[in-house]
Amino acid sequence: MPITHLFFDIGGVLGTNGWDSRERAAAVTRFGLDAEEFDRRHREVVGTWEMGRMTVDEYLEHTVFDDPRDFSPAEFIAFMKAQSEPDSAAIALARALGASGRYRLMVLNNESEMLNLHRVQSFGLVAIFHAFFSSCWTGVMKPSRRAYELAIAMSQADPACSIFIDDRVNNLVPARALGMHVIHFTGVPELTRELEHCGVTF
Repeated sequence: MPITHLFFDIGGVLGTNGWDSRERAAAVTRFGLDAEEFDRRHREVVGTWEMGRMTVDEYLEHTVFDDPRDFSPAEFIAFMKAQSEPDSAAIALARALGASGRYRLMVLNNESEMLNLHRVQSFGLVAIFHAFFSSCWTGVMKPSRRAYELAIAMSQADPACSIFIDDRVNNLVPARALGMHVIHFTGVPELTRELEHCGVTF
């Protein structure tokens, strides 16, 4: 069956991760945080934050500004945003797929609303993708099966005619179980070959 829908992750595919361990470690160094305490507090609330049930201000109050600091929340947020860098080659590939007119392109990712909006806008994704099934708006996170079920239902995609692309193998498992084709992203050349193997043309 011909492919009609392509679902992309953002962090690790279309750009760097938004607020993963590397980015948080950089914040620890930059702002002189207690690494162990910051990580503990982050883990306590990250799921709530990324499912849209906590604002960035609430997240920072819990993780960073529980004690007086010599920097402001605005400075910390600017640093968080600055960690996001687009993968220009991956975005160019997605843009070419969208421009072909043969496929509907969607995003399926886990991310807080603040970082998600920043990355969608700064990476220029609005002009490429038809919909954004982000955890901050759907209220569920990969690899929960429900995250994929919602994306499929809301896009009216046939799983057998859909491909999900992610850099984390464990996120591919539920998609495959639902009948989607899956591609483990390791780089743009490899992704191009895998897409062509699935019959996707540019």
